[in-house]
Amino acid sequence: MKLNAIEKALMNNPARALLQRQYEAPLLKRMGGSLEGARVLEVGCGRGVGTDILFTHFGAQTVYAFDLDPDMVQQARRRLQSYPPARLTLTVGSVTQIAAPSAAFDAVVDVGIIHHVPDWRAAIAEVCRVLRPGGRFFFEEVTRHALNRWAYRTFLDHPRQDRFSGTEFLAELERHGLTVVDSVELFFGDFVVGVAQRGIASPDGAEMP
Repeated sequence: MKLNAIEKALMNNPARALLQRQYEAPLLKRMGGSLEGARVLEVGCGRGVGTDILFTHFGAQTVYAFDLDPDMVQQARRRLQSYPPARLTLTVGSVTQIAAPSAAFDAVVDVGIIHHVPDWRAAIAEVCRVLRPGGRFFFEEVTRHALNRWAYRTFLDHPRQDRFSGTEFLAELERHGLTVVDSVELFFGDFVVGVAQRGIASPDGAEMP
């Protein structure tokens, strides 16, 4: 689902960008380390603030970023025009049908996108598919606990069925072969933040943690 006008305004403001740079990015980096020299996928890039952080704060070598909303992609292109095409690809796309081959990325980053997806399990399956063995999934997600609050129900649009708790989100990652290496629930369980790693295949073809 695309953001409605209210949520779009909330996400596209200087306060939100400051929170990303000063709190969210440092927290995720402490949990999962830098991405120096990595090939990174960002799902739901919005206007490109997070994409810029992946280069400047995490040290990504190349970033492939997409958003479901063409207007957001256009804003991201304007913001990030200083990055050459060899390092940055921006496109319209969906996290349930990622236009990339399997095991294509060293890391995938999701900052509050998957809770907008009606079939969120399919989104996690796609994240796992495009991660190389040993690759990392950085996530910050909004849980059912938050979405059931009056403000979320009244002013924002989200799928109404099959919402996940923090525990259910982490369990689904594990079910798809993503081992959670660090996670935390914030603001009374409204958010789940963490890093998971795709298992590495053993010589017999099984996946090792």
